Amino acid sequence: MTLTELRYIVTLAQEQHFGHAAERCHVSQPTLSVGVKKLEDELGVMIFERSKSAVRVTPIGEKIVAQAQKVLEESLAIRELATAGKNQLAAPLKVGAIYTIGPYMFPHLVPQLHRVAPEMPLYIEENFTHILRDKLRNGDLDAIIIALPFSEPDVLTKPLYDEPFSLLMPANHAWATRDSVTLDELDDNKLILLGEGHCFRDQVLEACPSVRKGEEQNKHTTVESSSLETIRHMVASGIGMTVLPMSAADDRYYSSDLLITKSFASPAPYRTVAIAWRASFPRPKAIEMLSDSIRLCSIGKPQQQA
Repeated sequence: MTLTELRYIVTLAQEQHFGHAAERCHVSQPTLSVGVKKLEDELGVMIFERSKSAVRVTPIGEKIVAQAQKVLEESLAIRELATAGKNQLAAPLKVGAIYTIGPYMFPHLVPQLHRVAPEMPLYIEENFTHILRDKLRNGDLDAIIIALPFSEPDVLTKPLYDEPFSLLMPANHAWATRDSVTLDELDDNKLILLGEGHCFRDQVLEACPSVRKGEEQNKHTTVESSSLETIRHMVASGIGMTVLPMSAADDRYYSSDLLITKSFASPAPYRTVAIAWRASFPRPKAIEMLSDSIRLCSIGKPQQQA
């Protein structure tokens, strides 16, 4: 039994396709097939059920694959410990962020990290919370920037700052001359929201009970979109209004006669931005440097520093 064979079965369980798994492992398909079969023969059990159209993990195989994943994580920790012992700010740092944070934070965060840790190569990724969670657990990412609540076994979470929500509307809207808007007023207006799967959508619905009530009654009060930038363009075209985190509410791409940003009346809704990393991650200085840099370059004006 080798780490390579364990990596083969974990990857095959994820891909459920020998060709795709071999490609991810950077080996030929016959090499991967032989490695998997060798491990099955050694253990005396079938880890995978094979057919012409599919590859499925057997019940005992699921337990073996889960344990193999833990072994691979521990072996990775050994390598990271050795690297960290040399220079915690020299090894690559892999950072992920959710879609509603990454585009507005990374352009400021990357230059800041290059200034304070010039020897630390940086890999960044944007994705959904649940995908970032899996990549953090698997070791594909070292730290992720998410919005609370977030909870995962053996993962540490540190709040960084609170970011208020803002209301973005066409400049010719009836509310354009008002100083602020209350949350319960949004029910009577077309509200453009992110689609299912985005945690920011859930946070907006949680903060705006009148909108949630409208959905429960099947009222057609929302137009869903896939990105905040698409939503911004839709608002500029006069389709409706939207709720955005403050860092994304900047209307710099449009003249003032197209878009206006309004604050919410107190108590204004907000989200808490946090960083999460594996408890076993052996480079605490890198996490500390990342946390400090995020606080320093956060675009939104936090209500409360964590």
